[in-house]
Amino acid sequence: MLTINVALLLAVILFLLLFRPVQARSRGYQTMVVVIAVVLGVLIAPTGLGQGILNGMAQLSQGISNFGH
Repeated sequence: MLTINVALLLAVILFLLLFRPVQARSRGYQTMVVVIAVVLGVLIAPTGLGQGILNGMAQLSQGISNFGH
C-alpha cells in the first residue's frame, strides 16, 4: 500500500510554487501560497489541531483509496 505524508507533499508543492521563475503573480496565486504555507505549518506543528487535521486527512485519503475496493 502506498502512503503519502501530507506535510511532505505540501512542502514539495510549496517549494515548487515559491521557487518557480520570477514573473508577475496574481493576488489569488499569492493567497493560495499563503494558505498552503499555513496548512503546512499547522500539520508540522505538534499541536492538537495539527494532529487532528493530519488524522482527518489520513482518514479521508484512506476512505478514498478504499472506495474502489
